[in-house]
Amino acid sequence: MAKAEFEEIVENFEFLDDWEDRYRYVIELGKAMDPLEDAFRVPATKVDGCASQVWIVPEIRGTGGDATFSFRGDSDAMIVRGLIAVLHALYGGRKVSDVIEVDAGAELARLGLDEHLSSQRSNGLRAMVQRIRNVAGEAAAA
Repeated sequence: MAKAEFEEIVENFEFLDDWEDRYRYVIELGKAMDPLEDAFRVPATKVDGCASQVWIVPEIRGTGGDATFSFRGDSDAMIVRGLIAVLHALYGGRKVSDVIEVDAGAELARLGLDEHLSSQRSNGLRAMVQRIRNVAGEAAAA
């Protein structure tokens, strides 16, 4: 069920042996994202439960379960920007009805992130996933 963009990240992780290299790769993914405009860095888009400042701006095209989900995001922490990029690869471009079916825990476990992120970062990652799932669920029900 994983998208090609996410599969590419998985393959790159498998190629990189050292966790320092994997962290650098995640950070590079974040650096490649367009920054979020200040106008979107507001309480309504801020993700609660993250140690860093994190904003996720959903972009829904269409209506109902067939609507397409995407989002833009940003953080004040480079590693978290990279995690946002990973989540974008996992969720972006899916139907909203499919977003809520993704087993993010299992997919992200393929990267080994659960073993190498601090508990605060892991909690923040779960908070971002939950925000994405909630937005997609609301859009699917509309």
